[in-house]
Amino acid sequence: MSTTSPVTAVPAADAPEAVRHFAARLAVETDVSDVAAHLASGASGVVVVDTRSVESWEQGHVAGAVHLPAAEIAERAGELPPGATVVVYCWGPACNGAVKAALALARLGRRVKEMAGGFEYWAREGLPVEDGGGTVTRRCPDPLTAPLDGVACDC
Repeated sequence: MSTTSPVTAVPAADAPEAVRHFAARLAVETDVSDVAAHLASGASGVVVVDTRSVESWEQGHVAGAVHLPAAEIAERAGELPPGATVVVYCWGPACNGAVKAALALARLGRRVKEMAGGFEYWAREGLPVEDGGGTVTRRCPDPLTAPLDGVACDC
């Protein structure tokens, strides 16, 4: 008896097509662990942008990010460092606000990546969160999304 697998019902792409696809994704996406590692290293060339509302920003944001609400990108994108890769985020994976912001920045000629998982996964991995008053805290990592003994999945 032969059964069809939902995984193989559509055959996997050949290797060259898969390379093109995954390389293209990495050219426009990064993840919270890689952003955290970049910020911790003190390296230059990247600016992390929170595209959420003022209220959301005040509640908590990536420590070291700048606030540029999506609705203000057209007027304020020039405030971002020239030549820097812009990494945008919004609430989380169910929100496409970062995608909209990335598109707006790309249309303005900026090199941009979306931070996969958004602020939700930043906070869930126990990475530094800053509130509107400048206080930085770290929450315990969610054991279903991050190792409890570190802040990186080592992927």
